[in-house]
Amino acid sequence: MKIAISQPTYLPWIGYFDLIDQVDVFVLLDDVQFERRSWQQRNRIKTPTGLQWLTVPVISRGRREQLINEVEIETTAFSRDHCRAIEHNYRRAQFFEKYFDQLSSQLDCPEGTLLADLNVRLIEWFMKVLGIQTRLLLSSSLRQSGKRTELLANLCESQGADLYVSPLGSSVYLLKEKDGLLARGTDLVFQHYEHPEYKQLFPPFRPYASALDLVLNQGDPSLEILRSGRRPAFLPDEVAHQAAEKMGAQ
Repeated sequence: MKIAISQPTYLPWIGYFDLIDQVDVFVLLDDVQFERRSWQQRNRIKTPTGLQWLTVPVISRGRREQLINEVEIETTAFSRDHCRAIEHNYRRAQFFEKYFDQLSSQLDCPEGTLLADLNVRLIEWFMKVLGIQTRLLLSSSLRQSGKRTELLANLCESQGADLYVSPLGSSVYLLKEKDGLLARGTDLVFQHYEHPEYKQLFPPFRPYASALDLVLNQGDPSLEILRSGRRPAFLPDEVAHQAAEKMGAQ
């Protein structure tokens, strides 16, 4: 059984949904420390001048050690501002009319809404629109202990996973600590994703925007386009070799 584990991010990019799409269970890591100005609270949309950040304001003063699932949105006014920015930049997109009202309702938050609840709701909406059937779980509901690889290993074991598909960005520490996974009977591979190009407003094409860009521009074929960027996963030795070559070239 394949599993992937990642923090719930705001309006994720398409590579995030590729990771979800290729596993049986995706665990949203919501009970680890929140990082300000990270993908957990912001992402980018395409504009005529390039990529523009959309950031969810959160209450952080005096709450430096809070977990992701404890972070409260500071003001619900962001929803109006983000919807205006999306409308301004995507109203000419082919599928804007089909999805904008749905998206607006997902972004609408009452006072006291937690950031994680918003992010999970948006991830579930994107999955529904894209047609991804993977089972989602919150790590907080699984009640596993540990940090970094120990926590990942415990989560994998709790679900009976025999293969952990990791984002490539986690290789820095996972390559050093992979024995903690292997000892639990869970093999490790790394996601290999090459961003596909598609028809996008405001040429030239800019990759790494929110998946919203793909959905509003392409509509029904979005999942097929998303999957076209998937490549065979990297084995740990391949990633280690690439890292060594990069270090040698510097």
